[in-house]
Amino acid sequence: MAEAERLATSLAQGDESERLAAAEQLCYLGAAAQAAAVALVRATADASEEVREQATAALEGLGPPRPEDVAALAALLDDAATDVAYWAATLLGRLQSGASSAVSKLAAGLSKAPPAVRQRCAWALGQIGAAAVAALPQLRRAAADDDPRLARLAQDAIAHLESTS
Repeated sequence: MAEAERLATSLAQGDESERLAAAEQLCYLGAAAQAAAVALVRATADASEEVREQATAALEGLGPPRPEDVAALAALLDDAATDVAYWAATLLGRLQSGASSAVSKLAAGLSKAPPAVRQRCAWALGQIGAAAVAALPQLRRAAADDDPRLARLAQDAIAHLESTS
């Protein structure tokens, strides 16, 4: 088992001290922690604030996830924990066109998610590019939203999609 996968298992199944140690080590791995992306996203809702902070730090330095994690990340967009859904959308956006199978879930997140997640879904759809053209109706609705940041991100995504399609 590769180091990141071993640490992902500890992050998901260990006691608090094991979860914290795993999150800290994954933070040091940077992009090499890619195999732990889904576990790190889930850990942003950990009961321990320290684990949550370390998981977030690891995600900030992670880069794009593995393409085989798209379905798991798309499923996490519905998580009740805002941070989990936010980071799932972030990683899908980082994967760009590789996350095209998550377009419908990201588009759904534009209307039913908490504000920070809605914003991140709009950003992610813009990152996906031409493969996200099916989300244009939802992005247009989001571009008219009262949330100025969501409206701007949706407008940016629309401009990007229209320039790539």
